[in-house]
Amino acid sequence: MDFAMYISGFVDGEGCFCISFNFREKLKTKIEVRPSFAVSQNKRNLDVLKKIRDYFGCGNIRFSKNDQNYKFEVRNISELRRKIIPHFKSYPLQTTKRADFQIFEEICDLVARTKHRNPIYLKQIIDFAYQMNISGKRRYKKAELLSVLDKMKI
Repeated sequence: MDFAMYISGFVDGEGCFCISFNFREKLKTKIEVRPSFAVSQNKRNLDVLKKIRDYFGCGNIRFSKNDQNYKFEVRNISELRRKIIPHFKSYPLQTTKRADFQIFEEICDLVARTKHRNPIYLKQIIDFAYQMNISGKRRYKKAELLSVLDKMKI
């Protein structure tokens, strides 16, 4: 079996394309945008995460105390754009995760072009991000993030 196709199938079930936000006073917009790609597994399946990391040639594996699982994660925007995104364009996802991936790709493109530093584009990024991972947990409500931008003079 082709390992590249295996990865896409594995990610369809166990992976996540995520855009998280943090408040950062030092930033002009006060909001940091953090795209990430992650795959989680129980420690008994740590070897498969190592193989996936080796395949992509980037990212890190860390232990998450929250869910007691290991996570392979890529956060670097250039690695996401050079390695992760091209993989899933060549070996497309088959589940509803494909829609999350398409939004993720668009947001990564905006971040790479530093559009996230502009409050108008940042609102668009926030809107896009909250269309992804509908059932997932988020630290901040969409309205909280948008209210920070609404206070700015654009």
